[in-house]
Amino acid sequence: MSRLLAGAARLDAATPVSRDRAVDGLRALAILGVVLGHWLVTALVADGGTLRTDSPLRHLPSLAPVSWLFQTLAVFFLVGGQVATRGLASSRARGEGYGQWLRARLARLFAPVAALLGLWAVATAALLLTGADLTTVRTLVKLALSPLWFLLAFAALTAATPLLTRVNPLWPLAVVLHVDLVRFGLGGPSWLGWTNLAAGWLVPYTLGAAWSRGELERRRAGWKLLGGGAVVTAALVAWAGYPASMVGVPGAAVSNLNPPTLAAVTFGVAQCGLALLLREPLRRVLRRPVAWAAVALVNLSAMTVFLWHQTALMATTATALLAGRLPGLHTVPDHYGWVAERLLWLPVFTVALTVCWIAFRSREQRAARTGCRPSRVVRVHRKARETEARAARHA
Repeated sequence: MSRLLAGAARLDAATPVSRDRAVDGLRALAILGVVLGHWLVTALVADGGTLRTDSPLRHLPSLAPVSWLFQTLAVFFLVGGQVATRGLASSRARGEGYGQWLRARLARLFAPVAALLGLWAVATAALLLTGADLTTVRTLVKLALSPLWFLLAFAALTAATPLLTRVNPLWPLAVVLHVDLVRFGLGGPSWLGWTNLAAGWLVPYTLGAAWSRGELERRRAGWKLLGGGAVVTAALVAWAGYPASMVGVPGAAVSNLNPPTLAAVTFGVAQCGLALLLREPLRRVLRRPVAWAAVALVNLSAMTVFLWHQTALMATTATALLAGRLPGLHTVPDHYGWVAERLLWLPVFTVALTVCWIAFRSREQRAARTGCRPSRVVRVHRKARETEARAARHA
């Protein structure tokens, strides 16, 4: 324990005073929110020799507020827009070109993807060769690769950062509004909704750019975004027929997330407002070395955690099938007892994800070292560890 505390203290001391720890804290909260949300609302029901997806939100609509807590993608796009805009400005100040900056950004995003695709290519082939049910294989592969849509959207916005740094968030919000009016009000084609995949996430991304320019520093801005977004979202759900759940529900006619609807985007605006209001409390909390070390650890492996959390869920579910149909894991989530049972499985999912993290984190961290300049925090922490190791060998 003393070594952990000493390491946390070194990391804290190595962190530049100019670093905004709230940014890292918000990113960690966004990633952990998505992971916990998926673990709570994604059920793999064992039906004979088949695994099929289900959700407690389908059977228990009163649990919709759970999705309000854990659907935190807008916060990740907010932080992404802020970090990308500041990073591009810093890169230009150092005399680096756009291509060099973009390669460094994308390397960190996509370096862990190859391992995920490789493992699931092998797993899919093995399942098919052993006669696994096609429905089960399709279910598993779809869940395992579902995080990739997010990365593609995020990468596209990152690449367009030079064009987006001055875009007013009201413009993409207006696009989402008109798309939904055509889809739901005028009976337009459903495929038109996929326009919102870019426009919808562009709203928090451009809010992040505005944050980097210092336009959202006053608490009044956070309260306006939180209050306005919450009121509009409540009105859309209450009177415009939008689903209350902010994540997809199997069998539902409309999903707020796939593709994003106006309700999902206004809800994201409210989340961004709350995130801005949390900046100062987070800064105070993250002055504590242990809290800061935990947040730094999550940020160093953010993409690895995000990409592998569904695989950890499925590995646990498939392995536990050897013991039969277990409550909260393989059973239909149609009662509140299932929720309590699922909570008991969260530590097991965490262990499985830790195994994945140990196995695959090096790809992301290697990309961070080679694709861009390592931060002073990482350099000093690594140097301290190497010094300790040399001292131990000499002793």
